[in-house]
Amino acid sequence: MRITPLLRWFLLAATPAIFAATADPTESLAGVIDFHCHSSPDTVSRSINSFEVVRQARAAGMRGLVLKNHFVSTAALAQLAMQEVGGIEVFGGIVLNRSAGGINAEAVRRMTQVEGHRGKIVWLPTFDAENQVRFSHEDRPFVAVVKDGKPVPALAEIFQLAADNDVIFATGHSSPAESLIVLAAAKQAGVKRLLVTHVLSDSTHATIEQMKRMAELGAVMEFTWLAHIGGVAGPIPTARASKAVPVSEAARAIHEVGAEHFLISSDLGQANNPVHTVGLRMFITALRAEGITDRELELVTRQNPARLLGLDP
Repeated sequence: MRITPLLRWFLLAATPAIFAATADPTESLAGVIDFHCHSSPDTVSRSINSFEVVRQARAAGMRGLVLKNHFVSTAALAQLAMQEVGGIEVFGGIVLNRSAGGINAEAVRRMTQVEGHRGKIVWLPTFDAENQVRFSHEDRPFVAVVKDGKPVPALAEIFQLAADNDVIFATGHSSPAESLIVLAAAKQAGVKRLLVTHVLSDSTHATIEQMKRMAELGAVMEFTWLAHIGGVAGPIPTARASKAVPVSEAARAIHEVGAEHFLISSDLGQANNPVHTVGLRMFITALRAEGITDRELELVTRQNPARLLGLDP
């Protein structure tokens, strides 16, 4: 039986149990950078450890990846992976959730000073973001990033640190409206590297018009494969209710806003979900089925993430 793009997409979306079997093994990941990799050890269940993520990426010919943890800095882990595995660019960062002290400039400062200087990203709060807590209808403390239509005062020092150290400022789980406010302020403060975290996920879902405004501010926007398969298999209860976003929405955004403004990543590592390399191949295959060209794929998988990380594209 011939596997058409439509049938392949149906198989990919059907169930996590057949992910590995339906990923196209001929899809090259040479030179690709995955900007969003979860792995163990972590505070929640993960399917694969950090060194193995790096080994698999290197074996697939990938150029690099970013290790992400919602609750601890990954700058030291990235440097350790560079030393112990090598042969691939590995980066980390810090998420300003409550475990990091919220909008805590000292935590960011120390992240930038970790040996090897692999800490390249500061994410605004994710699971502790005010937007995420309210979206999930939870009754617990949160970290605000915008108040009365302006960035909270503590962000001024974060902007300065990001500008001085040439690190990426990412929006975390801020709402699109919040993201536009903080991106504009970060740009005005001299931050040159701006990233909108999973711009199509449930709690952070932006409209085409909002994406165009983000692009005008110079931000790169991230599409994650996790957003397109849903959070059913995820280890965090509030994430399991997230609905799968049609890949056609990502394709439409690429066509209407421009491929130069986006990157794709896996956001994988959850128990029962595919591993990162499998997820990336699935994502690329699904985008091809939606009419995304080789040139556009080159931009969103290789050139844009390299440029954002300060690597030669």
